[in-house]
Amino acid sequence: MSNLFDLVVSVARVAVMLVFTLSLVPILVWAERKGAAYMQDRRGPNRAKILGLTLGGLFHPLADALKLLFKEDFIPDHAHRLFYQMAPMFALAPALMTFAVIPFGPPVVIAGREVALQVADLNVGILYIFAISGMAVYGVILAGWASNSKYPLLGGLRSSAQMVSYEVSLGLSIIGLVMVFRSVRLSEIVASQGTLLWGVLPKWGVFVQPLGFLLFLVAVYAEANRTPFDLPEGESEIVAGFHTEYASFKFSIFFMAEYIHMVVGSALIATLFFGGWQVPYLADSGFQFPLGISFGLPAALVLLLRIGAFVGKVLFFAWLFIWVRWTIPRFRYDQVMRLGWKVLLPLSLANIFVTGLVLLLIGGGG
Repeated sequence: MSNLFDLVVSVARVAVMLVFTLSLVPILVWAERKGAAYMQDRRGPNRAKILGLTLGGLFHPLADALKLLFKEDFIPDHAHRLFYQMAPMFALAPALMTFAVIPFGPPVVIAGREVALQVADLNVGILYIFAISGMAVYGVILAGWASNSKYPLLGGLRSSAQMVSYEVSLGLSIIGLVMVFRSVRLSEIVASQGTLLWGVLPKWGVFVQPLGFLLFLVAVYAEANRTPFDLPEGESEIVAGFHTEYASFKFSIFFMAEYIHMVVGSALIATLFFGGWQVPYLADSGFQFPLGISFGLPAALVLLLRIGAFVGKVLFFAWLFIWVRWTIPRFRYDQVMRLGWKVLLPLSLANIFVTGLVLLLIGGGG
């Protein structure tokens, strides 16, 4: 009976994770179209209709999906057929697997047993994220090489150089966070952010590691290959980069992988630096503000508020991805490399040194 309960819970958690990440893809595609239209002072998606209704362009993601599914799915004659077809899955799978260790709510009690609201509560959660997310570059490299075409190959080479360069700073940027919270387990890091600094300020990662947050944010943008770091695609320079030779369903998988990387990146930023599912001053019994002001709330409402807070934070940072894309122009390749090696890396090392010094001076950094 116990094994059946564990199996049902595990299947339910995986289903929730997949539904959440995959359902956000068409929503973000729609938000990106509408956001780009507003920023460029144009009307945006308004053509697709069902029974005369446009619903603000909501039917366009559906039209996009149908178009991609029914387009001709070809394989170039000169391509390596096996790796050419495997590359899209190599890009998509790491993004979905990374989300498995991110907690989307506090533990709940079901049938007398405590159930964590995350697929896997690993005690090496951060190490798992870097191990799995680092595999995403293989999808891009394989696509570039297996297409046997010069533009995809250039895109693949750019991607490998860029992701290797920024993974160093990405990892170093959260070392300070690990030093402060003394754990690489994401559920413990989120729980630690539920306390207060000086009795007033939430002990979120962004307040105890402001420089680490900025470095992590920039590195995540570079790892996601989003503008201004979209050198691997670079439409104006190398056509469409690593996916130039892809169409139909295989192209749609690359398309989905990009948006799922945005969702995972947003969830990581929210989890590591903005308290995850934590709501400031919200305890298990209700809100408890400074100066002794408090009011109780039902446990179910507290749970919904916390899950809603996590979803809201993810949506906000996903929107920030879109806003940055349509605000900042693409960097040159030499500028991207210079930023990674000569700016982010030294700052990441300096952040670790200063964090260690501060923790030493205050006697352990509790």
